Amino acid sequence: MDDNAIRLAVSTVIVALRPHPDTGVPALWMPLVRRVTEPYEGSWALPGGWVGADEGLDDSAAARLRETTKVQPRYLEQLYAFGAVDRSPTRVVSVVYWALVHPDEASVVPDDWNVRWFLADEHPPLAFDHDRIVEYALWRLRNKMSYSRIAQAFLGDRFTLAELRGVYEAVLGQTLDPANFRRQVAQSDAVLPTDETTSGGRHRPARLYRSNPDLSYADNGPLTTP
Repeated sequence: MDDNAIRLAVSTVIVALRPHPDTGVPALWMPLVRRVTEPYEGSWALPGGWVGADEGLDDSAAARLRETTKVQPRYLEQLYAFGAVDRSPTRVVSVVYWALVHPDEASVVPDDWNVRWFLADEHPPLAFDHDRIVEYALWRLRNKMSYSRIAQAFLGDRFTLAELRGVYEAVLGQTLDPANFRRQVAQSDAVLPTDETTSGGRHRPARLYRSNPDLSYADNGPLTTP
């Protein structure tokens, strides 16, 4: 291969809600993979790989996720392309995606020597420019919370308003007033009430809601950081 040739890769920031080890409240986590070759052998990095010769970008991103983490997310969105000349010893352009996964999808990710979950805001130093990529992805996620229904991508088909509020609190890093949150949800058409309620718990049954199938999780947002 020509040393000056540009290679095309895909990387994905996977984000899920899992309990914080200290508080037990929902927190943002992401799985990272350990590199087994140079450069950065032994370092943690985002899951990804090369774009296949016969694959489109979306297909490559999904395939590399299955190969490295076993995740097959419902929500996979292209974020940005990173192509700084000095981001890799050889010239590599990475098309970056993010996958927001609910608990059932997150449960298939291994947690071992090769793949490990980390708190999204407390991860170790990453290979290449992946620290910058993660920072950008989290900024985009928090920005989108204000104008889309992307929070529901973290939840299953049915959820309570308390669970939905927990997503917002985990992503935004702040406590929300339950009554105000309920009013805001009632004024929107992002979620729809069902006739189902929770059962089997110690507390009073809570109504279950579902996402509005007529709305997408997110629309196109700003592509540059402030």
